Amino acid sequence: MERTIVISGFGGQGLLLCGRVLAHAAMVEGREVLWIPSYGPEMRGGAATCTVILSDEPIGSPIVDRLDILVALTTPSVEKHGRLLREGSLLVADSSLVSVGPRAGIELVDIPCTQLAVAAGSDRLVSMVALGAVLARRSPVSRTAVEAALTAIVGVEHPELLAMDVTALEAGMRVAGARPAEA
Repeated sequence: MERTIVISGFGGQGLLLCGRVLAHAAMVEGREVLWIPSYGPEMRGGAATCTVILSDEPIGSPIVDRLDILVALTTPSVEKHGRLLREGSLLVADSSLVSVGPRAGIELVDIPCTQLAVAAGSDRLVSMVALGAVLARRSPVSRTAVEAALTAIVGVEHPELLAMDVTALEAGMRVAGARPAEA
């Protein structure tokens, strides 16, 4: 089965790392993966998007016309990518920064990602909180694979930050898992 995930917000929220961790986790599970980062020249503070396509079979095209999961960390993210959500898809929104109302046929997980990230140690952990919410609701990859990916990426590049990333991931899983699904 193929799943298309878009993580969108602004630079500095950890979007590209989140997508990289998700892609690496899929490879740990032996799956096919396509990781497409997109960001403006501003880097921190500019618009950023990361598309990840996961599949059990070879991926035929990088063109995305429908989403299974959207992580929207800013209002422009919802406006730009929300129209691509298919019936039955998941929308994770950062209620600290975005106001999203219920959408027919879409599961909405509206949690304070920024506040949870700050509590975990840094506002740059927003995407890890959101990834935790995705894992709690849809599990496109296993938690074990995500933790292996975090260890392989963050643990090697910034070992001093690994514990904070895991704490942020767990916070997103805990809060999203405790909230009833909204449709």
